[in-house]
Amino acid sequence: MIKNILKLLCFFVLAQTNAQAPTEKSLLWKISGNGLKTSYLFGTMHATCDAALSPKVKEGLDNTQQLYLELDMDDPGLQLQMMKGVNMKNGTKMSELATESDFAAVDTFIKENVGISIKSMNTMKPFFVSSLLITKMLDCPMQSIEQELMKAATGNNKQVFGLETVDEQMGVFDAIPYQDQMNELIKTAKNGMVDDKKEFQQLYSLYLQQDLNGMLAMSKESKNSMSSKFENELLSQRNANWIPRIEKVAIERPTFFAVGAAHLGGDGGVIALLRKKGYKVEAVK
Repeated sequence: MIKNILKLLCFFVLAQTNAQAPTEKSLLWKISGNGLKTSYLFGTMHATCDAALSPKVKEGLDNTQQLYLELDMDDPGLQLQMMKGVNMKNGTKMSELATESDFAAVDTFIKENVGISIKSMNTMKPFFVSSLLITKMLDCPMQSIEQELMKAATGNNKQVFGLETVDEQMGVFDAIPYQDQMNELIKTAKNGMVDDKKEFQQLYSLYLQQDLNGMLAMSKESKNSMSSKFENELLSQRNANWIPRIEKVAIERPTFFAVGAAHLGGDGGVIALLRKKGYKVEAVK
């Protein structure tokens, strides 16, 4: 069972500046200039109904020598590494972060939607339990764009790497208070996931429209505090951490970078941060 949980987590799983935030509607961007080998930046959605890669994305992959995702999802030790980071520190339990009645409500809800008692996951970070509900947000079997990218890359003998380590990504959910994570899980259970489904469908629609700014604006206004309250932990700081890594990699060889689309837009997004460093970042239409 834990293996299936970790598979789901793998898929789920914003300073004054003169840099220009992206205004064009595009998910695929070409990066060049300042000594970089021409590379590409692509915004993904970790759970989707249609993971088919467009001809432009395939062309970008063909014109590069390696694939960088948020994590190296081709690493055979990934699930074991993630298993070490799913639990809360200091032996904290979800049952300690909720009243008895709220914990029972969450347990019933998770059993109905995931088929597992929350009691068997009591030490897990609540965010990861919430992420198990992602398949219920879609009105279709879940597909993974990252998996399709990996399939295309490895099929052409390209290596797959990650922009951050599992420890770094898991650490994000230690920086966000466990109580806030649990409060959101309780809210989801009591609401029957109605608000979550509505927001997910709106976000998915914006993604299909390739509207990065719309996605970012929606995350800022979300009823889910994981998106609206902890933008710095989830997006901004990670974006900043990725820039020197993108520079180092793309100076050495042409690379296809693929990260969650929410990381691309806004003044603190990857596109604006790269432009601030003097690189040319152009929408690929």
